Amino acid sequence: MNEFIEKVIAARVYLAERLSFKPEIILVLGTGLGSLADLIEEPLVIPYGDIPHFPRSTVTSHAGNLIVGELGGRKVAALQGRFHYYEGYSTRELTMPVRVLSLLGARLMVVANASGGLNPAYAPGTLMVISDHLNFIPDNPLRGPNVDEWGPRFPDLSQAYDASLRQIALDVGRKMGLERMTEGTYVAIPGPSLETPAETRYLRQCGADAVGMSTVPEVIVAIHAGLKVLGIAMVSNVNDPDNFQPILIEDILSQAKVAEAEFQQLVVDILRSDTL
Repeated sequence: MNEFIEKVIAARVYLAERLSFKPEIILVLGTGLGSLADLIEEPLVIPYGDIPHFPRSTVTSHAGNLIVGELGGRKVAALQGRFHYYEGYSTRELTMPVRVLSLLGARLMVVANASGGLNPAYAPGTLMVISDHLNFIPDNPLRGPNVDEWGPRFPDLSQAYDASLRQIALDVGRKMGLERMTEGTYVAIPGPSLETPAETRYLRQCGADAVGMSTVPEVIVAIHAGLKVLGIAMVSNVNDPDNFQPILIEDILSQAKVAEAEFQQLVVDILRSDTL
């Protein structure tokens, strides 16, 4: 644990020396959604490989840059490409960027992902504001000695996804006229294999509305660090266990591209909200 603390401190010092301001909002951009970072004004682009001890994104659809600048009138730090448990990282390692940015002064995190729909009422392109989650990844980023300066030993996740932020997102979506926008429960699985029909049926019976391979570890660390969290899942496909169709990553990326403009406008308008 001491080695990890030293790595976090080294990354924080490196960024603090290069940033002209403290980013107040972290944007974690998932599969097919990284182009939101292209809208950031006066961006400072720092490849992950340049930041001491940062993990490297190995997924081709994840660019692998930290982009710092202004979006929607807010000072933001966008993780253009995230890290996953299935890439071989521990959840502590893959959440290191969130930890570092929290220590630089961030107060809020917007985390987005492309996910598979489990709720039969959903359709491809649905934007689901995450109201709760299930963690089926067999690791927790807080496992091991607690660093009391970073957060409490037993953080409360009873309201992990801030109710006021969720309402802002839903209100913004309503004003935009988004018909396929809702709230629901997200479940994180280890991956990288996609779900079988039996697994799909089981996850739905557990109460999940959408499934993916990310998000939850970052949320746990953000809550531990005292950040407010807004989560948005872009539903790329809907899994019907009784009429199961092959799930292809190419289709997920294609659907993310279709929903890209709506997602970008939604996030920018949320950031512009006076009540954020």
